[in-house]
Amino acid sequence: MTEPDPWRHMASAPKNGSRILVTIRPSEQGAAEVDLAYWSNGDQFGAEGWRASDSSPGRIIQYAEPELKCWMPMPSANLTRTSMPSPWEGEDERELDGSGI
Repeated sequence: MTEPDPWRHMASAPKNGSRILVTIRPSEQGAAEVDLAYWSNGDQFGAEGWRASDSSPGRIIQYAEPELKCWMPMPSANLTRTSMPSPWEGEDERELDGSGI
């Protein structure tokens, strides 16, 4: 059984400022890429629209809607008790990190 494709149409992307993964369409500048982006309502540094998450004031990387093909939510870490490693229960702390050698 295969897992469902996590990529979704851009029309359903959240415009609440949360970070998402986006596929940028291929262009004359290069092949398709994946980037981390978020929706900005616009500010003194740029207009409303999709921005690369590594944008900074004075260096806004903004994507036009047609540049973005699809999106998916950021993968989340599963930090439940069952996924956490068991505590180390060794006898001597000098054994940690090879310091007892």
